[in-house]
Formats: sequence, C-alpha cells, structure tokens
Amino acid sequence: MEFMELNNGMKCPIIGIGTFMLSPEDAENSVREALKMGYRMVDTANAYVNERACGRGIRDSGVDRKDIFVSTKIWPSEYTNPTAVDETLERLGLEYVDLLYIHQPAGDWLAGYRQLEKAYREGKAKSIGISNFEGKYLDELRTKWEIVPQFIQVEAHPYFVQKDLRKVTDPLGIKIMSWYPLGHGDSKLLSESIFEELGKKHGKTPAQIILRWHTQMGFSVIPGSRNISHIRDNLDILDFKLSDEEMSHIATLDKDERYYHRTDEQLDQFAAWKPDFEKA
Repeated sequence: MEFMELNNGMKCPIIGIGTFMLSPEDAENSVREALKMGYRMVDTANAYVNERACGRGIRDSGVDRKDIFVSTKIWPSEYTNPTAVDETLERLGLEYVDLLYIHQPAGDWLAGYRQLEKAYREGKAKSIGISNFEGKYLDELRTKWEIVPQFIQVEAHPYFVQKDLRKVTDPLGIKIMSWYPLGHGDSKLLSESIFEELGKKHGKTPAQIILRWHTQMGFSVIPGSRNISHIRDNLDILDFKLSDEEMSHIATLDKDERYYHRTDEQLDQFAAWKPDFEKA
C-alpha cells in the first residue's frame, strides 16, 4: 500500500474501499474481502445506513484495527445531536475513527463541525474532514473553524479536476478524497482513447489508469463495488506509475464538468431527513 501524509502528520492510504449505495450485506462482504486482499481504508457514512455492517466486515477481516484507516460521515440531522459521534462509534463497534466528516453543508453545519473538533480533541476522531463543502460554504467555514480539516471529499475525475478548489485547499494541506472517481461509470470517460492507449501500454484497464491518475494527482480515492473481482482490480494499480507526459496528456480532458449538481432545495431535504439507523 502507498500512503499520503496529512496536515496533522497522520498517514492515510491512497486507495480504499467505498460503500456508498451498498446494502448492509454487500457492505459487510465487500469490506471484509477488500481488507483481506490488501486494502487498508474503509469509507462509510451515517447516510449509507451500513456502518454496523462495515464494522462487522472490519472485525471479520482478521486485519488488526490499528492498521485500518476508517472514515465515516455525520449526517445533517445529527449535527445538533450531542451524542452523534458516540452513536456513530457504537454502530461501527469502534473506539475511534481515523477520519470523521460532516457530510453536507446543510442544517446547522457549524454545530456539526464543532462536533468534529470536539471529537478530534477527545481522540475519538484522529482526523476530520468536510464533504461536499465547496464555494461559499467553504469560504464561510474557513472564517469559523478552530481546527483546519485534513480532508475534503468531493466529486473529482479527469473531466473535473477541482482546479478552483485546490487553490484553496492545497495551501492549507487539505487533501482531496474523490467520489465519482470513474465518472459515475460514464462509458464516455472510460472509453476515452488516452485511457485505452495507456491501458495497453501498462497492461491495465482504463479504470485502473484513471484510479492511478487520481493517486498521482495527490487524491485519495474510494471506489466502491460489491463485485469482488472489481474490488481486486481497483487495488491493482500500485505496480506502475504514469509519466509526467502521460499525466499532462490526461490533463487535456478536463472540462470543468460535474456529473452531480446539487440544489438549495436538496440541501433543505438533506437537513430534514434522518437515516433509519435500525437498518444499519
């Protein structure tokens, strides 16, 4: 495994197993098998309603807890719940997480961030982050945080490389964790000729080339799957590197174009919705 160093001195794996949209059964199986095959990072969230399953997968993997980087996210309905962090840890069956996010700039998100800072000071979160905080939300948070976050989790892929965001985060040492790393499975992105050409050259698939691009951009990446073969393939990116010339060629694909466009109405809906934790 390769690691990146965070702005608080911690080390984080460059690739992990994501569990977005996985059922509890699938999340448990994917996490357990991923850890057995060499992954050392697991990403989940309150809103995924599979934290308990991820915890079971972690325990059943046989991998020592101290060697696993566990990331989860507090949902907006929990930002003002004073026991939200403890309840999250209880669902995971862990004494601490390695990375704790607030998931959306919805509801009383400043209260949520204060919860992260408190958890960090108490050792319940070894690092903290913000998910989907861009533009005006990040600008406002920067004037109010007491502890600079270690991570921001956002959409990023070769069509959308987050140039503007990085002008803010890079000087602060805030790392990007990519979601939709393969363009939400967009066949157009995956079939770009550059990825097919590089795949043939390096003996890799287009998806593996894109995942390696992420890590060489300095991003941490968390592709998710319930397919064990895909999970194994996603990890098989550590035995080659793209050259500067190849990275520059991929850079020409940037369109500053997202797949997901969030609205203010959706943020209001996020603030009102509470996950059904009994299904976790």
